[in-house]
Amino acid sequence: MAEEDYGSFVDWNQMGDLAKSGGPTKVDCKDLKEFKQMARQGYWAKNHKLRAQVYHQLIKDIPCRTVTPDAEVYRDIMGNSATKKPSSHIPLPDFVDGIPFAKFPDISHCPSLPAVTSLLLHFSVDEAQCFEHVSRMLACNEPGKRLLDQTFLAYESGCMTFGDLANKYCTAAHKLVIATAQDVMEVYSDWQRWVLGDLPFSHVVRVLDVYLVEGYKILYRVAIALLKFYWHCLHRHTEKLLEKAFSIRLFSRKEITLLQLTNEKSLQEKGITVKQKRRNVQLALNPDTFSSEIVSAKEMRDIWSWIPERFALCQPQLVFTTSTHGCSLNRFYSHCEGYEPTLLLIRTTDGDVCGAFLSTDWEERKRGGNKLSFFGTGECFVFRLKPEIERYEWVVIRHPELASSIKVQGEDDTASSEGQNSENHSLQQPEKAAGELSPFLSARHFNLNSRNTSMFMAGNFDSIIIGGGEGNALYIDSELNHGRSGSCATFDNPPLCAETFQVALLEVWGFQDAMAS
Repeated sequence: MAEEDYGSFVDWNQMGDLAKSGGPTKVDCKDLKEFKQMARQGYWAKNHKLRAQVYHQLIKDIPCRTVTPDAEVYRDIMGNSATKKPSSHIPLPDFVDGIPFAKFPDISHCPSLPAVTSLLLHFSVDEAQCFEHVSRMLACNEPGKRLLDQTFLAYESGCMTFGDLANKYCTAAHKLVIATAQDVMEVYSDWQRWVLGDLPFSHVVRVLDVYLVEGYKILYRVAIALLKFYWHCLHRHTEKLLEKAFSIRLFSRKEITLLQLTNEKSLQEKGITVKQKRRNVQLALNPDTFSSEIVSAKEMRDIWSWIPERFALCQPQLVFTTSTHGCSLNRFYSHCEGYEPTLLLIRTTDGDVCGAFLSTDWEERKRGGNKLSFFGTGECFVFRLKPEIERYEWVVIRHPELASSIKVQGEDDTASSEGQNSENHSLQQPEKAAGELSPFLSARHFNLNSRNTSMFMAGNFDSIIIGGGEGNALYIDSELNHGRSGSCATFDNPPLCAETFQVALLEVWGFQDAMAS
C-alpha cells in the first residue's frame, strides 16, 4: 500500500510533521499484552503506511454479525447512485446524509460516527474500504466490547456513566463544572466530542491507535484525563495525555460496563428505550420551586453534584421534616420507608449544617430484628456544608488498599444503643476485589480486611447511625433532638459538626422521577 493509495483524502500540506513517515515498517507481534503496549507507546505512530496497515488488520479481525456490508456492497450501491433515490417508506437515521448506511436501519443515534468515519478516511484506500471498516465497527458482536453507541439509550447512559466517573475520579474539576454550568448533563453530553472532535489530529489518532485495540473504555479514560488537565492539556505532549489516561486507578472495562448497565436500567425505567429518539434529560433541580429550611437551592445543587447521575435525574422531594412531622423516630421511619435512596440534612443549634446520602431504604433495618444492624452500599457518603463544604466518601474508594485478597467470614456483633462499634454486620463471603467493581454494589462484593470499613447505615427503636468503626459519623437519638459526630472507619471523616450537638432541624429528601412528574 503506497502513501498515495491511502492519502487521497488528506491535504498533506496541512499535516506538518505528520506528513513525514519514519520509524518501524512492520509489526511482528503475536502476544496481545505486548501489542497493547505497542499501541499505547505509539509504535506505529510515525509511519502512516504502517498505521494504515495496522488499522486495516485490527478492524478486519473484529468479530462481526454474519451479514455485514463490505466494500463491494458500497461499490454496488454507489456505482449507480446518480440514478438511484432512497425509498420514501424507509426513513434514514437522523445523522445519515447518504444512502450506504441505510444498511444499518437499527441505528437510531450515533453522534460519534461522522468523526470516526473522517478519521478512518485518512487511512483508507478509498471510500469503499472506509465504509467496510466503519461497517465492521458498527456490526461488532464481541461480548463485552463496545466501539460505537448506536441508540439514544446507549448514548445517554454513556453520558451519565461519564458523569459518575468524573464525580469519582476527577472531583475537583467536577465541582467546578457544577458551580459554573447551567446544565451539567449538557456539559457531559459532549464528552465524546472532547476526544474525537476537539483534540488536534496528532492527538486523536494516537487515541484511535489504542481505541481500536482496547475498545470503548479508552474514550472514557482520555476524556477523564482531559477533564483533569482541563484546557492546559492541549498544550501538553500527546504521550502525557495518554500517560495520564492510563494512570487513573480502579478504572476498568468491568466498572464502566456495570455503571453503563445501571444507568441504562434507570433510563429504561423512565421510558427511554433503544427505539426512542432524542429526548432531553437534565439534572432536575428547579430553583424556583425548591424550598428547604436548611439549605438554599445553590447548596442543594452542590449536594446534587455528588449524587450518582442515575439518581440526580430525579426531583428532590421532601418526605420528612421535624418542623412539620415532629421529633419522633417512629414518624421518621414511617415517612422515609419506601424511599431509596434518601438525603438526610441536619442543622444544629450552633448553625452547622451536615448530612448524608443514604443508598438504601430504611425499611432494610428490620432484617436485623431488634438488633442494631448495618446495611447500605458503597455509594453512601457523608458531608458538611457549614462552616465549610466537604464530602467524605466510602473509605475503600479513596483507599483501595483496604480491599485485600483476604477472605472474611460473616460475623455477628451487637452494638450498644449509644452507637459504639455496632451491630449485626453481615459481611458475606467476598466475591471480587474492590478494584474490579463499582461502589453501587453492596459491600459483600469486596474483599475487605476490616468489617468496620462497610458500616454504612443502621437504625432501631432508639437511634439512627451513619458510619461505624471506633465511632460514628452521625448518631441521632430517638427524639431526633440530640446527636454526636465523630471520625469513623467507614468514611474516614473528621467530626461533621460539634462532637455533641443539638438538632435544630432535620429534613429527609427522597428522589422523585422528574420525567413522570
